[in-house]
Amino acid sequence: MNALPGDLLLHPVRLRIVQALVSRPMTALALKDVLGDVAQATLYRHIKTLEEGHLIEVITQRQVRGTVERTYRVVEDAITLSADDLAEAGADDHFRYFVTFVGTLLADFAAYLEEGTADLAADGVGYRQVPLLLSDEELEEFMAELRSVVQPRLANEPSQQRRRRLITTIAMPDDRSPS
Repeated sequence: MNALPGDLLLHPVRLRIVQALVSRPMTALALKDVLGDVAQATLYRHIKTLEEGHLIEVITQRQVRGTVERTYRVVEDAITLSADDLAEAGADDHFRYFVTFVGTLLADFAAYLEEGTADLAADGVGYRQVPLLLSDEELEEFMAELRSVVQPRLANEPSQQRRRRLITTIAMPDDRSPS
């Protein structure tokens, strides 16, 4: 498959699978538990597409009751668009990628609200936009600091005290108004 990672991730279910696998390797059964609302046949179809596209890979296999259980992980270099990929993608491509991302974000938020037990304050839910005046160098430093805060927590193992939380960051210039 010669599609760009962004093209393969244009489907919200595939994007959610990759997002789930970023934190830790999982079997299809574990992914089913994490994603919850995705039918098993649909999940397996999208796993196969991601594997064929080399965005995820099998790291272990074992025989379980007459079937093979595979554990998948994200191919780290494959899920990030390279500078060449970004340069080749046009405005329409980037807009499609972003719309898919935002659509997945909306679906995640709707699923949270539909649980019926949503307590935004108690659950630490928030959404806000903060304009910062930053030079290119300051932005690079800020993003490095943000990565240094998030990176160690990606290795957290599941526990009864831990709840899976989605942290979303979008950074873009806003040249619509004068500085």
